[in-house]
Amino acid sequence: MIINAKKICHKKIFEKIFQTYAKDLRRFIFFKTKDADQTEDILQDCFVKLWENCINVDYDKVKPYLYKTANNLFLNIVKHNSVKQKHKHSLAKHSTNESPEYLMIEKEFYDKIKKAIANLPEKQREVFLLNRIDKKTYKDIAKTLDISVKAVEKRMHLALKTMRKTIGNV
Repeated sequence: MIINAKKICHKKIFEKIFQTYAKDLRRFIFFKTKDADQTEDILQDCFVKLWENCINVDYDKVKPYLYKTANNLFLNIVKHNSVKQKHKHSLAKHSTNESPEYLMIEKEFYDKIKKAIANLPEKQREVFLLNRIDKKTYKDIAKTLDISVKAVEKRMHLALKTMRKTIGNV
């Protein structure tokens, strides 16, 4: 039976189309989503789109139109969720739980440390950086600088003493 495309826009014909395809289309959508609420939303949106485009859809092509629309709506949701996840992940990466006041104090402290290290005498700064930044042992530092381990210990002691005085005991 061939029905004129304009008649799809007729209420009785549209109801018949709904009764004919809704159950199978719901199963198709649920197979993809695994979510009953989302399935119902997509199903409703499919028939809304069919109603909005009923003048452009041939009666013989209603079924493929509905399934293609359902699949596209599902893919749009998947894409949207992917974008949300990426955005959520990037926000989590860049956000912290610290208050702005804490972050400001931390930055000031970091600046104090940098200034204190920069103001150390060269030999003390060298030993301090090799030990605390490069994670070298006193023995390795002694070999590198061609000095005794005792000299490394003395320079480190003086560097720490100077830094405690400059920064204060934390």
